[in-house]
Amino acid sequence: MTTRTKPRETAAKRPISITAVVDAVGALAAGDTDGHLYMYDTNRSGGSTGFGTEELRTRAVRGDQLLWNCLALECEAYVSIENIVIDPEICEPERKVYPGTDVSYWTGTVKKTGPEPVTYQISFRLGTREEPITATRSSFLVGQ
Repeated sequence: MTTRTKPRETAAKRPISITAVVDAVGALAAGDTDGHLYMYDTNRSGGSTGFGTEELRTRAVRGDQLLWNCLALECEAYVSIENIVIDPEICEPERKVYPGTDVSYWTGTVKKTGPEPVTYQISFRLGTREEPITATRSSFLVGQ
């Protein structure tokens, strides 16, 4: 007599949080993010690399939920994500706001990945500057 085992239930995956730390004072003075943007994510154990650089390589696969947010290096400075430009066939980021606040974040689900890294760029609102500043270099989503 053989016994069948139930397929193992998979635990719900936590979203991969991608954080941009922006030196707003430096970026505003320079007019760009070169040397003033430090990217991190919560998937180091999954294979992400490039922490603390503008060229973060986030390891992600189809179905992964991504959550982008930003912080100002200087506590008095204002920073927010204005836009995330990525191939919509890979991911379509959407701006959301925490209830009862004006604090925004962006989410998106990875639709597919391939053998080649997919680039994306983030545009930021900094201080009282009217025009957003787009990241000088691209970050990447890297498949398995």
